[in-house]
Amino acid sequence: MQYSGWPDAGELVVGDVDEITDFGVFVDLDEYENKRGLCHISEVASGWIKNVRDHVGEGQTVVAKVLEVDEGSQQIDLSIKDVNEHQRKEKIQEWKNQQKADNWMEIAFGDDIDDERYSAVANAILAEFESLYDGFESAAIHGTDALEDVELDDEEIEAIVDTARKNVSVPYVNVTGYVDLRCPVGDGVDRIKEALQAAEGDDVPEEIDLEVTYVGAPEYRIRVQAPDYKTAENALESAADRASESIVADGGTAEYHRERNEDEE
Repeated sequence: MQYSGWPDAGELVVGDVDEITDFGVFVDLDEYENKRGLCHISEVASGWIKNVRDHVGEGQTVVAKVLEVDEGSQQIDLSIKDVNEHQRKEKIQEWKNQQKADNWMEIAFGDDIDDERYSAVANAILAEFESLYDGFESAAIHGTDALEDVELDDEEIEAIVDTARKNVSVPYVNVTGYVDLRCPVGDGVDRIKEALQAAEGDDVPEEIDLEVTYVGAPEYRIRVQAPDYKTAENALESAADRASESIVADGGTAEYHRERNEDEE
C-alpha cells in the first residue's frame, strides 16, 4: 500500500527511474501515491558527470535521500549520491519487507480490503511494532500472545496469526549445551531419567524447540532452537538448571558445560 502524503526531508525513499534528461533524472516514488521526484545531475553521483546514463538507467530501482519538499509546487528534490551502500541495502530490505507485509494483509483480510480498514488494522499494529512486517513476524513466532496489546478484535488477531504462521519464514538460531549427571544410589538410573524429563520441561514456550539426547555416560546433550540467541541461551540454561536441581535433590551431582568432554567418550 502506498502512502497518500508526502515524504519528509532527510527521509530515504525507494523509486524507479522514470525519465533521464541532460539535467538529471525523474524518479517515481514506489512508497508514495502519485509522487515523483527530481534528482539533479549534481546529485546523481560524486564528481563530474559526463553522461547521466553511465550511472543510472530508465526503469532502474534506486534509493534516494529527500533533500527538500515543496508541496505548493509539487516538487520533491532527491539525492542518490548521498545514500551509501549500507543505507541502500537496508532501505531496499525494508521496502521488500513492506511489500511482503502488504501481501500478507491482503491474504489475511482479502485482496479487496478497503483503505479505511487497512489503515485501521495497520495503525493498531504499528502502535506496538516498528513495522507491519515486525508485527507479522512476531505473530508467527509467538502466536496470539504477540498481539495481546494490539487493539484488534479476536477475529482480526486470529486472521493475522493464521496468515503469519502459513507465510512468514521465521529466522531461528540453534544452541547446544551439555550436562553431566551422576547419581550413585540404587535407583540412580531412574533418578537420572527424572532429571532429563525435568530438563525437557512441561511449559516450554511454543516458539522454542528443546531436545535432550544421550551422548555417553554421564553426558547428555541439550539442543535448543529459538527465534533469537538471547531466548535460546536462556532456555538452554534453564533446562540445565532444571536437570541439576532434580538430580541434586535426589542425592546426585550435575555439571553443565557448553563443549563436549571428549575424554569421557
